[in-house]
Amino acid sequence: MSEAIQINPSALEDPWSVPLSELDPSQPSVFQTNSQFALFDRLRAEDPVHFHETGLFGPYWSITKFNDIMAVDKDHKRFSSDAGITLTERQADFTTPNFISMDPPKHDVQRKAVTGVVAPMNLSKLEPIIRQRAVTILESLPHGTQFNWVDAVSIELTTQMLATLFDFPFEDRRKLTYWSDMATSGELAGGPTPEADRRAAMLECLEYFQRLWREREGVPPEIGIDLISMMANNPNTQDMDPMEYLGNLILLIVGGNDTTRNSITGGLLFLSENPDQYAKLKANPELINSMVPEIIRYQTPLTYMRRTALEDVTLSGKTIKKGDKLAMWYVSGNRDDEVIDRPNEFIIDRANPRHHLSFGFGIHRCMGNRLAEMQLRLLWEEILNRFEHIEVVGEPERVQSSFVRGYSDLQVIVHPK
Repeated sequence: MSEAIQINPSALEDPWSVPLSELDPSQPSVFQTNSQFALFDRLRAEDPVHFHETGLFGPYWSITKFNDIMAVDKDHKRFSSDAGITLTERQADFTTPNFISMDPPKHDVQRKAVTGVVAPMNLSKLEPIIRQRAVTILESLPHGTQFNWVDAVSIELTTQMLATLFDFPFEDRRKLTYWSDMATSGELAGGPTPEADRRAAMLECLEYFQRLWREREGVPPEIGIDLISMMANNPNTQDMDPMEYLGNLILLIVGGNDTTRNSITGGLLFLSENPDQYAKLKANPELINSMVPEIIRYQTPLTYMRRTALEDVTLSGKTIKKGDKLAMWYVSGNRDDEVIDRPNEFIIDRANPRHHLSFGFGIHRCMGNRLAEMQLRLLWEEILNRFEHIEVVGEPERVQSSFVRGYSDLQVIVHPK
C-alpha cells in the first residue's frame, strides 16, 4: 500500500467542497461512514473516467458511469483480470491466484470445473434445503428482544449454504465465515487485520481444505453439489497448485458468503428506511420477485472490480495507458441516473430490476447470481409468513473495507404475527 495521505474529512462531509484530486473512493473510511454516494455523484458529473494520482493503493482510474463500466467489464481482451481484481497489489511471497483473476483460456477451464454446482438441476435440489434452513433460523429468533440480525440470520443462512456447497463439516461451518472475513479485512487492503494474522488464517483454511481434498480425490460427487470433489476430480483442476487451490477456495467462500449475507442485511435495512416499500411488500408478497434484484442493486455488495489495461485505450475521451489499473465502481454505476430511473430510491416494484451491475458482465459475471437471488427470495417468503414487522433499532455498523460493502451489526427486534 502506498504512503498516500488519508482522505480529507471534508471530502466525506461534502465532496463538492474539495478539489477532485482529494477524492479517493478506495479509502475504506468512505464506505465505513456510508459517504460514498455524494462522492460518486461528483465524479460521474465532472470526471466519470478519473485518474487518481495518489490513491491509497497507488495510481488508478475510477470508472463511475454504468455504460463505461459495462464496456470495460465486457472487454477482457484489452482489460485484464490477471493482475488481480482488487486495487491491492499482490504480495510476491504470498500469491493466491483464482479463476476470476485470470484471463482465458485458464479462466474458462477453471470456472467450467465448478459452474455445475449452480446448474438449474442443482438449484432445484437446493431450494427445499434453503427454505427449511430459513424456517429453522427464523423460528429460533427471540421475540421482543433486541439482537444482531447480521450474526443470527445473514451469516447463519449463508454459512449453512456454503457448508452444503463444499460438503463441509456442518459443525465447523463458522470457520468459513471466519476465513471469509479474514480474507477481505487485511491491512494491506485498508482493513483492520494485521497481514501476519490474515496469512495465518489463510494457511489454516488451506490445511483444512487439503484434508477434504485428499478424502475426495478419485471419488466424483454423486449428486453434483460438492465444489471440492468437482475440483479434485476434474482434469483441468486436479493438479492445481496449493496456493491456487487456496485462491479459488477464498473466491468461492467470499463470493458465496459476503455478497449474499450483506444483501440479506441490506434488504432489511432498506425496508426499514422506506416504510412505504415495506407496506407495499406486505400488501403484495409477490413483489419479492422484483424486490430481490432491487436489494442487490441498491446494496451492491462488492463495490468494484479491478482491471489492468493491456494496451493504450481511449475511454470517454481519456487515454488509459498500458499497465494502468482501473476500478470499475459498480456501486457508482448502479446509481447512474442516465441509465437507471430514480437510482437513489429503493423501489421494490421496478419495471426492470435486474438491469444492474452488481453481478458484473462478460466472462467474469457472477456464476452464483441465481443462487444468491434464490436465497433472498426464500428468506423473505418465510419472513412474511411469520413476522408482522422486523424493527431496526439504531444505525448499522459497517465493515472497514472499500471492496466489500458490508455490515458487522444491525440490531433488530422481530414482531411475530
